[in-house]
Amino acid sequence: MILRRELRTVIFRIARYEAPSYATSIIAKKSQATWGGRFSAGPAELMLSFSESVSFDARLAPFDIAGSKAHSGMLAHVGLITAKECKAIHTGLDKVGEMITAGKLRWNTALEDVHMNIEQALTKLEPAAAKLHTARSRNDQVATDMRLFFKWACAQLDGRLADAQRALLALAEQDGHVMIPGYTHLQRAQPVQVAHHLAAYMEMFERDRARFAVVADNANWCPLGAGALAGTTLPIDREFTAKTLGFVDRRGRPRVTQNSMDTVADRDLFVEFATACALVGTHFSRLAEDLILWSSSEFGYISLPDTFCTGSSLMPQKKNPDSCELLRGKAARLQGNLTTLLTLAKGLPLTYNRDLQEDKPPVFDSFDQTMMSLAVVVGTLTGAEIRRDRCAAAVADPALLATDLADYLVEHGVAFRDAHHVVGAMGKLAETTGTPLNELATADVQKIHPALGEDWADVFNLERAAARRVGTGMPGPKQVKRQMARWRKRLA
Repeated sequence: MILRRELRTVIFRIARYEAPSYATSIIAKKSQATWGGRFSAGPAELMLSFSESVSFDARLAPFDIAGSKAHSGMLAHVGLITAKECKAIHTGLDKVGEMITAGKLRWNTALEDVHMNIEQALTKLEPAAAKLHTARSRNDQVATDMRLFFKWACAQLDGRLADAQRALLALAEQDGHVMIPGYTHLQRAQPVQVAHHLAAYMEMFERDRARFAVVADNANWCPLGAGALAGTTLPIDREFTAKTLGFVDRRGRPRVTQNSMDTVADRDLFVEFATACALVGTHFSRLAEDLILWSSSEFGYISLPDTFCTGSSLMPQKKNPDSCELLRGKAARLQGNLTTLLTLAKGLPLTYNRDLQEDKPPVFDSFDQTMMSLAVVVGTLTGAEIRRDRCAAAVADPALLATDLADYLVEHGVAFRDAHHVVGAMGKLAETTGTPLNELATADVQKIHPALGEDWADVFNLERAAARRVGTGMPGPKQVKRQMARWRKRLA
């Protein structure tokens, strides 16, 4: 349908919004236009400022318009409005959308949210819009808007994660063959290729992409028709609306939520989305920490681009990895947003409570910060250069192949636990004599264990050590080459 194509290609901007001054006036105004029939006076200015949400939910406008088109189309389909009224509503909604895109619609905090602002603007253009809210509540309306947002946002984040993977792949293919020490406990452990190290983050981002795919699928259920909490007595067709908005399974069958109370109370999607963003943050924060360490004078494995670093206002020699440090900070912010959402929902009774208005700022912030952070990851990696000389010096440490020596003994019939102790004793001998492990005299090491033959020192050849790591997922050249080919195909 045309509307579904519009949803797939929608590009929106947040209209300019001037925050209200938070005056302490408690003077009541005339009754509120959209729900004021029950009241003899409208809300105080302070209450308006306190309760408005249009300052942050205005960004839902394109989804709200799409939902309103689908809803009015359904109303016409079941005969609750005429085809002429439906056409007028759609024409008016298009005009409102154009006003928003052009920044010509002034958001009115007295109307509280994006939904009522759009409806009031529409009503001024088309009198038939007074029928638009038939069989609909803002509760199921915002639930629909947010599910459409989540589907769109997950697609955007998937693309940005793929960009980050491509940046990792490019650096891995450029200098991936360079060997560096791998670390445990931040102590040198065993040698690995740079490509293998970078591919670990490609795997993390791949899991992130899978998580967002799950969130998008969970969002793919249409809430419209749930009403405020108990549906409606009017003869609506929820499946029609679901199909119009693209809430369908792979076979094109409509997917509608199955419990009206859960529909308007559910905030699992918000938590799931924030969780996925927080995990992305954890991953790019760990990558950032590696880059910070690698770029330090103590390591010196990598040079980060000047365009993503800053200097010191006092010390002229400094080049600070600010992009990476800020990425660590953004990760904490994303985790905070998740905590906010979990705390917000934990004690609420069914169904809708106004507390839930506060569910959007952390979600929108998580989206914005994750998108920006991933772009920074791409920029930082794209301009980075591996310092081969420093890497070669670090990986020349023979202690990195101590485990390979234990494996040598195992191949000569020594139990691994015994081999472990033998190599440990050799390490102690090297330390006390000030001799590199691989340069100990054969006669001396054979006193520790006779299984150490004349060829024991051959173990300390890096190329040999790398080539023997042939198992799936290991850092041997053949496996790394295979993994790089897999990623090229996956990211093509």
